[in-house]
Amino acid sequence: MGLNSVAEVFVAFLKLGLTSFGGPIAHIGYYRQAFVEKRRWLSEEQFSQLLVLCQFLPGPASSQMGFSLGLMRAGWLGGIAAFIAFTLPSALLLFAFAQWLPYLSDTVGQAMIHGLKLVALVVVAQAVWQMAAKLTPDRIRRAIALMAIAFLLFVAHPLAQIAVVIFSALLGLLLCREPSPQSTSITVNYGPRLAWSLLILFAVLLLGLPLLANENSLLAVVDAFYHAGALVFGGGHVVLPLLEHSVVEPGWVAADEYLAGYGAAQAVPGPVFSVAAYLGAMLPGDNGGLLGASLALVAIFLPGFLLVSAMLPLWQTLQNYPLAASAIAGVNAGVVGLLAAALYDPIWVSVVHQFSDIIIAVIGLLMLQLWRISALWIVFWCVSASIVLTLL
Repeated sequence: MGLNSVAEVFVAFLKLGLTSFGGPIAHIGYYRQAFVEKRRWLSEEQFSQLLVLCQFLPGPASSQMGFSLGLMRAGWLGGIAAFIAFTLPSALLLFAFAQWLPYLSDTVGQAMIHGLKLVALVVVAQAVWQMAAKLTPDRIRRAIALMAIAFLLFVAHPLAQIAVVIFSALLGLLLCREPSPQSTSITVNYGPRLAWSLLILFAVLLLGLPLLANENSLLAVVDAFYHAGALVFGGGHVVLPLLEHSVVEPGWVAADEYLAGYGAAQAVPGPVFSVAAYLGAMLPGDNGGLLGASLALVAIFLPGFLLVSAMLPLWQTLQNYPLAASAIAGVNAGVVGLLAAALYDPIWVSVVHQFSDIIIAVIGLLMLQLWRISALWIVFWCVSASIVLTLL
């Protein structure tokens, strides 16, 4: 795994960092298209297992998944390259976008944002369709997926996703019969000893930073953003109220400035957690600017990366047990249900407001699924169609 592999990872994730609109669930669809279908870095089963692991852990699931893909492909430098390439575009855009936000509140600006949400609908719909065909090949696994969908649509709680994963694994143990999982295992080039060290480091920082941080110091900034990143279950958007508690209540950032950053985070590609760069730059005194933005950005992502790095080799060890294949088969079916539920809520319910939205999305899906057109053209189609229909 040389510098060429690291460069390959960087270029692949930079393209995603510039074009992956739609939030964490949409990012999963973009990843699958880029790394399972196009580059074939991993199989559908490996992708599903990695998704399960990242959904199960606290932190930004899509960024943890991207970091893991880079780590698996090109070692630690690959993981860092994936993080930088995927995150930096949105972090930089948020500085400028916060200034332009008042000018994008007009009709054309809102139509553009709506078109980008339609792109997310198309990408996730394709991912659900293709993953269902691969991971739910029989009636038992299709039933597990349908039960997962029903449960998630009726139980609106962040921990519901974890419950689905556990229940799907139990059903897989009882009902699915799979061959040895060795061929589809997730592999990394380090073992349990380093994994436990990373887990201890995560805990030391979580418990130790509050004891060391003085009010309004740089360590207090690191502590606030580290805890926000460490305690988030349920996706990137859940971090926003935690961050409001961390930066608005102490008086570091004014409420209207925070809301401007919140709005900007919805409209840029890449991870929602990149809003930390905006908030860090807005901190008062010497804690703000480039230094504050850099510290906040690293601190909010660090706990999630420590956790997923620690769990990857432990997950690899777990898969060596004979019953693991059956449990994983059930979990894979549950993941299909999880993504299908997310396709409906929050994506469909927040994007589809009229029949023309369905037409735009269906044409985009045909372009992507049947005609194999680049996702960049899907972005162009959805955004331009949304703007034109708004102006008519």
